[in-house]
Amino acid sequence: MPTEPQPGTLYIVGTPIGNLEDITYRAVRVLQNVDLIAAEDTRHTGKLLHHFQVKAPQISYHDHNRHSRHPEILAHLSAGKAIALVTDAGMPGISDPGYELVIACIEANIPVVPIPGVSAVTTAISAAGLPTDRFVFEGFLPVKGQERISRLESLVSEARTIIIYESPHRLQQTLKDLAKVLGLERKIVLARELTKLYEEFWRGSLEGAITQLKNREPQGEYTLAVAGTPTALPYLSALEIESELKTIMQGGVSRSQASRQLANITSHSRRELYQIALSIVLDETVPKL
Repeated sequence: MPTEPQPGTLYIVGTPIGNLEDITYRAVRVLQNVDLIAAEDTRHTGKLLHHFQVKAPQISYHDHNRHSRHPEILAHLSAGKAIALVTDAGMPGISDPGYELVIACIEANIPVVPIPGVSAVTTAISAAGLPTDRFVFEGFLPVKGQERISRLESLVSEARTIIIYESPHRLQQTLKDLAKVLGLERKIVLARELTKLYEEFWRGSLEGAITQLKNREPQGEYTLAVAGTPTALPYLSALEIESELKTIMQGGVSRSQASRQLANITSHSRRELYQIALSIVLDETVPKL
């Protein structure tokens, strides 16, 4: 494989997530020799480039201008320029719009070369103490609404370790939402400020994490590692679901709460169970909501 950047090639360059010493020799060499660097934040990347004496010019490429930038970047590549794509931290394309540029290049038959680097996903799970043989990356959860509820419910029967990115101001609400869906006893690891001066790993249950943050304002970016469901949850037939829901509701539990309870112990989503619960006819003394 060529050691120097090749004309008309897009390089996906991993950059440090905190500690500058985590950059690779190869990444520095590529950045020093490409014709152009497409950066999520040119001011942020400028500090990195200055530290490693990189003189290549930058253009911005981020979530808000990606569509308008595609023709320009593709034109440069088609003209024979070598371009490096970088994000503020970690590998481009992981929870950022970089993957759309990769798709555009592939469709235009432009070579795409990855320059591997550090990632918060692998950094967090390597030291979390949860199973690493199989894991699933959820990135940032939807902020609110039905999309968020649906995403959380889809994790109920997930047996693999779950990796989630979260900002400090939404962390407490996310922990509460996870506890409602997965249960207070589910194991979780909070990885904060990875590779930086105040790097910290907190390990315990969702209940413990919520308690831990009651009197402590979260600071820094978080990567959450959540244990998968310990055993495969049962799948029920329609008749079995109706029977179980009816039994729960006859105890005075609302349709909504009965659906949530059954979702916690089966592989069915709360929404699916609630639709079935709505069709069940009970005595008027049973809550209907």
